[in-house]
Amino acid sequence: QVQLVESGGGLVQAGGSLRLSCTASRVTFSRATMGWFRQALGKEREFVGAFTWTGSDTYSDSVKGRFTISKDNAKNTAYLQMNSLKPEDTAVYYCALTMRPWYGGSWTGDAGMYELWGQGTQVTVSS
Repeated sequence: QVQLVESGGGLVQAGGSLRLSCTASRVTFSRATMGWFRQALGKEREFVGAFTWTGSDTYSDSVKGRFTISKDNAKNTAYLQMNSLKPEDTAVYYCALTMRPWYGGSWTGDAGMYELWGQGTQVTVSS
């Protein structure tokens, strides 16, 4: 019943920007914490960032200052704005949702804490 659909991936040149969208259905989105993860070819999935139900955002060091997560509860959509893209950002990007309440701590970076995942979207950054 619950669905999570993401879009916005594509091919961009280094230094360019891209915005990914992640739309949920059949959930009370205002209570959701949204996470973003990525997996590069031959690499394990890694945490990108998260936006909690309370409006707190956090990012991995590799994207901090370049990526921004936002959440529009009226549209049931989370966004990952990616600026100053680098070739090493090339990966399949996944959004994830958890209804687990967040009251602090670093668990938002743990993939196992999320109940629902998007299908993934490819981001390729050319050099």
